[in-house]
Amino acid sequence: MDGDEGGVRSVLRAIDLLGLFTENRRTWSIRELTEASGLAKTTVIRLVTTCEQRGLLWTRADGQVTIGPGLLRWAKLGHAAWQLSEPVRQVMRELASKCGETVNIYVRSSAARVCVAQHEGPQHIRHVVRVGDELPLWAGAAGKVLLIGAQSTVVDQVAALSPYGREFADELRRRAGTAAVDGHAVSHGERELGASGIAAPVTDREGRIIAALAVGGPTTRFTDERVAEFVTAVVTSAQWISRLGLDPAR
Repeated sequence: MDGDEGGVRSVLRAIDLLGLFTENRRTWSIRELTEASGLAKTTVIRLVTTCEQRGLLWTRADGQVTIGPGLLRWAKLGHAAWQLSEPVRQVMRELASKCGETVNIYVRSSAARVCVAQHEGPQHIRHVVRVGDELPLWAGAAGKVLLIGAQSTVVDQVAALSPYGREFADELRRRAGTAAVDGHAVSHGERELGASGIAAPVTDREGRIIAALAVGGPTTRFTDERVAEFVTAVVTSAQWISRLGLDPAR
């Protein structure tokens, strides 16, 4: 293995290590990080030390490792970069009000989809997805939309990460193809039993799919009649956002 490959592997390992820290698990011991990451203890210690030098991690007095203050800058930068325009947010608010369900915008990040914006629906019982959550592409209406036109290697990777294995790739291609023809996608209980969703593509000025606009909620509220109504509303709203322009990094 040459130096470049070793450097890339170290970066990936450091990112994966940071990925273990969540809102529900903010602190880890070195032993726990070693067990959770599957890496050698010496490698974990080296990665933690390197991340500490850049403020990404912080070792407390009790030896527990937690998120470092350096990430505050990145969090602020990420929030600013992905802050959507007010006209786009207005479309999301109106869609949530019309459907009575939570509205999310997802983008594809490698073999996953990430929620970058949300407007909660008015219902007390709703399907909870938070901004920043990373969800699989192998399930859900938004996943089908975001796989439209995806490279074969990406679809194969997504299938390999699913519970169904690499053989699921052909089914993913079929679902994405159907979504491309229909202009939207519907899902019921694919990722989580009892949760349903409807999604439509958001495109750039060249017609390339850059995001998926979705409404989601309990399956009991997604009757055939309501799904038909939701589809029209979601597709129309996605077209409006496409015309307005979804360029959060501008």
